[in-house]
Order: sequence, then C-alpha cells, then structure tokens
Amino acid sequence: MADTQAGFAASAAALDTITNAAENHPDLPQSHLHRPANHESAHQWLSKIIPVKYLDDLENRFHMGNYVIDRQTGEKSFEAMSIYVRLGMHLLYYGNEQERALHWTETLKLLKDKSEKMGREYDTPESKGHIEPFIQGFNLQDSLVEMVKPDPNSYATFNEFFAREIKESARPIAEPGNELVASSPADCRLTAYQTIDLATEYWIKGKGFSVAKLLGDEEVAQKFDGGSIVIARLAPQDYHRWHAPVSGEVVAINDIPGTYYTVNPQAINESGTLDVFCENKRSVMMLKRSSTGSPIAVIAVGAMLVGSIKYVGGVDQPGTTVRRGQCLGAFYYGGSTVIVLFPRGEIVLDQDLVRNSTEEKCETLMRVGWRVGTKE
Repeated sequence: MADTQAGFAASAAALDTITNAAENHPDLPQSHLHRPANHESAHQWLSKIIPVKYLDDLENRFHMGNYVIDRQTGEKSFEAMSIYVRLGMHLLYYGNEQERALHWTETLKLLKDKSEKMGREYDTPESKGHIEPFIQGFNLQDSLVEMVKPDPNSYATFNEFFAREIKESARPIAEPGNELVASSPADCRLTAYQTIDLATEYWIKGKGFSVAKLLGDEEVAQKFDGGSIVIARLAPQDYHRWHAPVSGEVVAINDIPGTYYTVNPQAINESGTLDVFCENKRSVMMLKRSSTGSPIAVIAVGAMLVGSIKYVGGVDQPGTTVRRGQCLGAFYYGGSTVIVLFPRGEIVLDQDLVRNSTEEKCETLMRVGWRVGTKE
C-alpha cells in the first residue's frame, strides 16, 4: 500500500511539474504537456521526478501510443502518447484494484484541479504567446487558411485559438442531397460499431459501461437497445469543434457533471477498470432526425485538461433545427470525444470503418462531414 501511495505521489508531482511548465507560453508544446511519451527525453525527464521502480512499472504497463489508419490512403501509422496522458494513465491504474479505489478520490480532485488550472491559464491574455509555438509544434501552418480568422494574432487568448472556427467550405458534407447519410461529427480518430454490444467487446472495456449511465436517463437509453455507436476522439492538435452528424430538431440537452479522465484508447480499452465515458463530464444532445423521425444522441465528452464544453449559435435550445454538418459546439483546451448513438436499424455503418474498428482494432482518421454510414 505504501508503494502505491508513493507511486501515486510521484506521478502527481510530475503532472504538477508539466502543467506548471506549460505556463511558459513561448515554449513548444512538445517541451512540456505534449512531449512524446515514447521519446528518450521523456524518460530522462520523468526519471528525475519519479523513482525508477515506479517509472519502470509505468513504462512496462502501457504502450507509448496508438496506431491509426488514414481513411484516404489506408496507411497505418503510430501516434505517440503525450506525456501528460501517460501520467494520467499511471494515476488511474497504478496498484491493484483495492489500492486504486483508495486513491481514486485523490485522483479525481487532482485531475479536476489540473484541468481547471489549464482552463484558467489558457484564458489569460498572456496565453496568447502559446499560439505560435502550438502552430509550429503541431505543423498547423497549412490549416490556417481554413480558419474564419486566419491570422493567429487576431486571437485574444490561447483558448480562443484552440476553439477556433473554420469556414464552412473547409468541411463539405458527404452526399449533401441525401439526408439518409450520417456524417462524422468531428476531425477525429473514429471507431464505429454496428451494435453497442460489439463496441463493448472490441473497444469499451471499462467496468460498468451502459447506455443508461452514459445518457443519464434509463428511459431514453431504451430507445438505443441494439443500436449503433460512433466514437470520435479529438486529439489536442485537431480542430476542436463538433458538428451535427444528421439534420434534426433539438429535443433536449442534458449536462452531466463528472471528472476529467484521459480518453486515450488505452484508458478506454483497459479491461475491468472504471468506465471513462460514463465518469467524465459530458453533455447529451437529443435530436429528432428530420429524415426519419428517429432519436439520435450526440454526446460531447470532456477529458483530461479540457477546460469546458460549450454550445455555439444557440443550438442548445430545445426546438432548434440543426442541419447535418452544422457546428454544434466547441471544446476548450485538451483532448475530448464525441459519441453518436443511433437506434437499431437507423444506420448501416460504412464497412471500412467497421473493419478498422473490429479486425484492425484501430481508429480511423476522419474529418467533419465525411460519411460514416446511411440508413438503407
């Protein structure tokens, strides 16, 4: 037990150090929060803070990143896990189940405090100095032309840039004349399963996951029995707004408080542990689909170091009509996820996405508006 507490304390100290380092805005993000976890410099840096016995356990327990498949080329590539995600994994899963349970309350408080801290920090005028290093660090220069405000100097804070708006023409929707088609809700790494049961077999391994818990409503959850699920994970370097996957009328919004666990696939795929999606802060938008009248759930899930989840353009008012591809909201700093639920028979998911998600057990790189499937 003492070892677990010492390991937890070491990881907490390391997380505190890198969030403090992130306040040095002119530095590249890869020098602190987004230092690749598989890089030798990350090991050297962590070894100064975390005793070797705990660091070895951390590095042996978790892979240092995830494979993704580019939908356009079919190529599989490796994306390194950022160091702050790696520390978040260690905080969640170090020790046996009983030991983890004892420090979960402390973990919850720590992750909440650090997420809120980064949100406050990146809302300050001084945080504007982080914009250019972020662009350079993630090679975002070519994407500036897509933005409604392409000049980085026009943003008052880093968070304003992080939740930047892009031109509608930059993300055209697939088959715009066919309202039976559903689109990707985000620029993301996406998994798709024809049934939610398949998702829990291949991807969502956390203990206690249920649609009722995810939606915060037993009665509404019954509408999705046997239904399909699309999971869109946004990495920090992605365009961080989410869009309507279908056209429809907003029926209800349910904001559910929660914590700020990492949504990295290794946290989602960890068998027998807590269910991240149902524990994290999230907002559920229920839509009545225009073309079929069916209910569609769009769930915006916050994650580690995410400052806030905000709807835009008044779409959170019941009775509002939204069209497929329309921007619904923005996440402020950090990674995040959008989950879309379809009732049984409402969608046949595109086979390349299903194949990547099941046979390859990989996420697919997607963009807002790209087709994910259609009702047949």
